[in-house]
Amino acid sequence: MADILSPYQLRQQIRSGEFSTNTSGYCAGFVQGNLAILPADYADEFLKFCQFNPKPCPLIGMSASPGDFMLPELGEDVDIRTDVPRYRIYEQGVLQREVTDIKEYWQDDMVAFLLGCSFSFEEALLADGLEIRNISEKVNVPMYRTNIECKSAGRFSGTTVVSMRPMKPADAIRAIQICSRFPSVHGAPLHFGDPDAIGIRDINTPDFGDAVTIKDGEVPVFWACGVTPQVAIESARPPLCITHSPGHMLVTDLPNSRLAIL
Repeated sequence: MADILSPYQLRQQIRSGEFSTNTSGYCAGFVQGNLAILPADYADEFLKFCQFNPKPCPLIGMSASPGDFMLPELGEDVDIRTDVPRYRIYEQGVLQREVTDIKEYWQDDMVAFLLGCSFSFEEALLADGLEIRNISEKVNVPMYRTNIECKSAGRFSGTTVVSMRPMKPADAIRAIQICSRFPSVHGAPLHFGDPDAIGIRDINTPDFGDAVTIKDGEVPVFWACGVTPQVAIESARPPLCITHSPGHMLVTDLPNSRLAIL
């Protein structure tokens, strides 16, 4: 079963095309990463954008130099061109297509950035007995655009995207306590309760991912999300940019415990 494979084995399945779905719930114990690949001319500004907005954009790795597509610090034989289940191709900030391999799009001046992902803290929530609805319903986590402004950096600006998991209020408080230990993978939730307060008009219609059931007595709990850079890329309008498709992450060899504050 794919869900008991090692990160290396899962990446090999992704590379061969055998696995192309979302990675939530796979390779428990290991860090998953959001992806943004940009031309070198945009890399410094994007790095500053991440530094200015660490909640939605927690940087965990990047190319050693422009054009370098191998990321050995993140795992064995990690090739960023082939080891993500699904990629998005943007031209002038506009989404053009989704693909499962970016070798034909790779350029010698490209720089890859990996950002921490909320899938990493889901393991800690599950270990504490909290249900993660997107995992129990076997769908991608719902994600929403908000009215929470990011701090701009050069050509990069925009609002924060959040992921949502419904919980009882007492469980939401516990989730805040747990996730505060994981600042490198978005940390504590940004908000829980009224979606309209952060600019979400219809909780049942996410902008990315899939809707999940919100049961009686539960409230939506919102975490900063690594899809946020995709919104910033829309404003920066680089000639070419490549990201992961929402929910389709790079699964690394880094243990989640390395990112926790004990």
